[in-house]
Amino acid sequence: MPPNVSFDDLLAGARESAVHLEMRDAYGVGDEAADFERWRRTGARDVDPESAYWAPWVSRVREATVRGVVVRRARIVSEPVSKYIRYEHAGTAVNVHAGEVVRWLPRRQASDLLLPGNDLWIFDGQTLLFNHFTGTGDWADPGLELCTEPSIAKQAVAAFDAVWERAVPHDQYTLL
Repeated sequence: MPPNVSFDDLLAGARESAVHLEMRDAYGVGDEAADFERWRRTGARDVDPESAYWAPWVSRVREATVRGVVVRRARIVSEPVSKYIRYEHAGTAVNVHAGEVVRWLPRRQASDLLLPGNDLWIFDGQTLLFNHFTGTGDWADPGLELCTEPSIAKQAVAAFDAVWERAVPHDQYTLL
């Protein structure tokens, strides 16, 4: 990704939409390791939108939604779900509180969909930010790849829309 463009810049520059497609059953990114480990030990998840863990994200999303940007997140998950997906589900109330619309799609219902090879963000249907992870779920180096190729953006938007159409709204999704 060009050194002068960040995720925050892309979200701040979005005018209509910012959508996120997540397709892994586990992530191991360092900035959430302590919270995940605490949840594994205690079953208690930080769901305080004003906590040090959540406040920066809540602020970013709220700033975008106040400008009229629709922020959506779709998660494709294997069932029964992994411990990590249970952890994510436990914290999704904060994503929703911040202004995101979140849906879940069981992986078996995505078999006939053509999906990108990596998780990604799509800004205004034109700018893609691919998220690259290692096999253990931590950020790869480099972890982000910017793409503005119109044909790839069109494919990614179609993939996200197909997932979104089938996915279950967060408040209706039951973990298996």
